[in-house]
Amino acid sequence: MAKRDYYEILGVAKTASADEIKKAYRKEALKYHPDRNQGNKEAEEKFKEAAEAYEVLSDDQKKAKYDRFGHAADMGQGGGYGGGGMNVEDIFRNFGDIFGGGQGGGGGFDPFESFFGGGRSSGGGRQRGRKGSNLRIRVKMTMSEVANGAHKTIKVKKHVACHTCHGSGAKDASSVSKCTMCGGQGVVKRVTNTILGQMQTTTTCPQCNGSGEMITKKCPTCNGLGTEYGEETLNIDIPAGVQDGMQLSMSGKGNAGEQGGPAGDLIISIEVEAHPELEIDGQNVIYNLHLNFADAALGCNVEVPTVDGKAKIKIPAGTQAGKVLRLNGKGIPSVNSYGKGDQLIIINVFTPTHLSAEETKIIEKFRTSPNFKPSKDSKGDKGFFDKMKDIFRE
Repeated sequence: MAKRDYYEILGVAKTASADEIKKAYRKEALKYHPDRNQGNKEAEEKFKEAAEAYEVLSDDQKKAKYDRFGHAADMGQGGGYGGGGMNVEDIFRNFGDIFGGGQGGGGGFDPFESFFGGGRSSGGGRQRGRKGSNLRIRVKMTMSEVANGAHKTIKVKKHVACHTCHGSGAKDASSVSKCTMCGGQGVVKRVTNTILGQMQTTTTCPQCNGSGEMITKKCPTCNGLGTEYGEETLNIDIPAGVQDGMQLSMSGKGNAGEQGGPAGDLIISIEVEAHPELEIDGQNVIYNLHLNFADAALGCNVEVPTVDGKAKIKIPAGTQAGKVLRLNGKGIPSVNSYGKGDQLIIINVFTPTHLSAEETKIIEKFRTSPNFKPSKDSKGDKGFFDKMKDIFRE
């Protein structure tokens, strides 16, 4: 399959400036970021494809060769990122700073940066050991906690750093020596002859995984892995406005990495517990209020449940079934902006199914009364969505 044009991948023109290329790459990288597309192989490939395009177009010399020779200028480089020469972690190591910076000033809240691992290290230095795997947990929240935010203290069973070697995997300090393959550099270089001349590529050392060191004597407790199964107590601050099924991420709080490698992330899946009387609809809270015929016709004062307790409301005389009342600001806040939703109270009028002889006689007197005949001009004849429109016009 023919490789796509690098400019097409990033969506920029050939005349694009270095800053425009960087911004375009950041947009694509965030869109297909692995933390945002868990288990999506297609997204991972597009993430690598964007990195390969940026790796070439951000370098003046490589860009000049590409502009002149196209993908032929890429021959002999091990296929670049897209050809499997570097994995996702290599991309983070080389271009990690792309994910840490904002797109413009202001320091505003960015849900992707906060919830999907935006705090990844950008370091280009050597990294020892293999990164730990991500850990997934489920956290239950009440509707009140969703509305106000919550602090949770939980115990997580996971792989932690070995208590004997403190995660190094070595028996002691003298049990670590310089890698014989890379000479302690953590990378290996290869020179390839191409039609454009000699081209040099640098890849992570396969023997030491980029650490530059080798363990000669393994830790007896973890057998050189640097990890053991244990438990950690975590304090989690969950912002107000999260929704059922939303996933938050705590960088570096997953399983510990082998031989001192970085820990994975903790993925927190939110589960909102059902409320016995209220329902969440976006940022609004819905309550179905059931009135008897007399209260609807004559009006009354009632107490209704809210997210944080109860509230007293007045029901006007002549209230129709299906009418929607609103309590301003009694809903759910938005997780990434200001403002709160409302509590919407939907009026339901109860019709009795069993009447006594006396009740039947009383109601029969009103059957033919003009005031008991439905009026086509009344709000009660409007559909539900028309009533909702009336609410938001008020």
